[in-house]
Amino acid sequence: MSTRIKEWNDVLPETELEKNWVTRVQLGQRQLAIYDTPTGLYASLALCNHAGADLCDGYFDGHIIECPLHQGAFDVRDGKAVCAPATRKMMTFDTRVHAGMVQVFI
Repeated sequence: MSTRIKEWNDVLPETELEKNWVTRVQLGQRQLAIYDTPTGLYASLALCNHAGADLCDGYFDGHIIECPLHQGAFDVRDGKAVCAPATRKMMTFDTRVHAGMVQVFI
């Protein structure tokens, strides 16, 4: 049984963020969404856990991302589903800026 060690991973320079919006990034096999919010950066898997739509194509307002397929919505700060048909929390990751790079803890 192998144990995966989590670590901070560079995903893009801070200057390449979509300001006040969602930026799609690739980290290995994972597609991630980086959210630039009024209270800082947050990250989640880019695909909605309800039907697999790309959240980066959804409507983003403050801290809420709305899925473009069925309009389910999530709070990007903690992943909580806040609007049906989404009912399960989405996977989120700790995020920071270090030396000008956006990093995600995975």
